[in-house]
Amino acid sequence: MRDLTVRALRVVIALALAGTLFVQGFMTPLLWQDLDEAPPGVRTALVVIVVLGIVTLQVCAVCVWRLLTMVRREEVFTPQAFRWVDVIVGAIAAASVLVLALGVVLAPGEAVAPGVVLLVGGAALVLGGVALVVLLLRMLLAQAVDRDREARRLRDELDEVI
Repeated sequence: MRDLTVRALRVVIALALAGTLFVQGFMTPLLWQDLDEAPPGVRTALVVIVVLGIVTLQVCAVCVWRLLTMVRREEVFTPQAFRWVDVIVGAIAAASVLVLALGVVLAPGEAVAPGVVLLVGGAALVLGGVALVVLLLRMLLAQAVDRDREARRLRDELDEVI
């Protein structure tokens, strides 16, 4: 069952990465063209926020892929996993800041309703909360690594006694 889950998640990640590359390569230039009537600073800011937001998704996908590799090798309860989880937390936090920046860019003027700006701010808050949840999961991983290390030490002591 675990192998099936890992394979399914890898297929989802591969499709998501392919989709993000498509958006970066083909949809972003179209977004740039569609925003030709927007003020130059707003146009640039929106496209940069979209591209960087996609990069945060790609970073998370690559890190999850690496963690899946560790799961397959039964190495997930090792200190090396912390590096990938830390990068995921950073990428989600960066995405939260980018969504907040999007709200700031959209706020001035009459082009976007205040309710939409408020929704974007709420999305930034939710993303920040997701980063905190992943950070909490990292702390649980640290406890699991410590327990695994302790269990290994106790097993070694028991083997010496026997």
